[in-house]
Amino acid sequence: MKCSGSLCNNTKITAKPDTSTPDIHKKRLFLNGCNSNNDASSRSMKAPLTEHNGPVSASSSSLSASSNSSGAGSFRGMPFRRLSGCYECRMVVDPVLGFTRDPSLRSSICSCPDCGEIMKAESLEHHQAVKHAVSELGPEDTSKNIVEIIFHSSWLKKQSPVCKIDRILKVHNTQKTITRFEEYRDSIKAKATKLPKKHPRCIADGNELLRFHCTSFACSLGLNGSSNLCNSIPQCNVCSIIKHGFKVAGGTGILTTATSGKAHDKACVDESEEKRAMLVCRVIAGRVKKNAEGGMEEYDSVAGAVGAYSNLDELVVFNPRAILPCFVVIYSGF
Repeated sequence: MKCSGSLCNNTKITAKPDTSTPDIHKKRLFLNGCNSNNDASSRSMKAPLTEHNGPVSASSSSLSASSNSSGAGSFRGMPFRRLSGCYECRMVVDPVLGFTRDPSLRSSICSCPDCGEIMKAESLEHHQAVKHAVSELGPEDTSKNIVEIIFHSSWLKKQSPVCKIDRILKVHNTQKTITRFEEYRDSIKAKATKLPKKHPRCIADGNELLRFHCTSFACSLGLNGSSNLCNSIPQCNVCSIIKHGFKVAGGTGILTTATSGKAHDKACVDESEEKRAMLVCRVIAGRVKKNAEGGMEEYDSVAGAVGAYSNLDELVVFNPRAILPCFVVIYSGF
């Protein structure tokens, strides 16, 4: 048996050496003879305890009570409640009730609310970030219909055929990631209140926008109900972004677009890469610098060329904390 959450590296359970006296040993043999199975004395602790003990007859129970009351020392013929766990690290967990029976461990271990796996408390966030990173939206989810509409809207006027959505995944960001995003938004709002020229949107919500970012991926993320990230990080761009956030490479910033069609056209991927994913993100734009305006020190993002759908068709942000991925659209047929 091995502990969940790497509490220790123990891979087997060993029984304590028998230190009882010969008299106690004789009593145990006698009691074992009262049971229906005659091979009880040769049972190993490596088998489940329910198989060792089984139903206890009234005669053996009464004999157990009398031997204990007479001060006969430790007695191992008593039935154990079904427990599992690692004896070396003293983690004894009731598999039915799901809580630790050792009070010294109750504050240091916890169970995952999604799968119930037992682990160290400090490992829970990493476990959820990797094993429960995404979930596929079903037909009953209203969010799926909204994402489909805004995704397809900009492809209707393109010359190429409209692509096909394979699946839409919801990103389950960790509390640490969400807090980092909200703290950046609060800093933009606080900065906007101190400027002589007022910017109502920045003061209200940091000028938050819904944007698209297209990239490639190298795994089967979300396929057949899978919720975990792959083991190809950082080669798999989508899983890397979900786990570690966006990266600013070479001082060029992170490009986001107002439409999915524009994001597809502007994606920095090889044409040979057939797997593409569209990230639907919340973006804190803050004060946006237009091409004709002055220095960058007063602004939080830069706008590209004005497009047919928005005057912010392209928007580049330089702080990774300004982008929070919310949905992933896996599509094909482009």
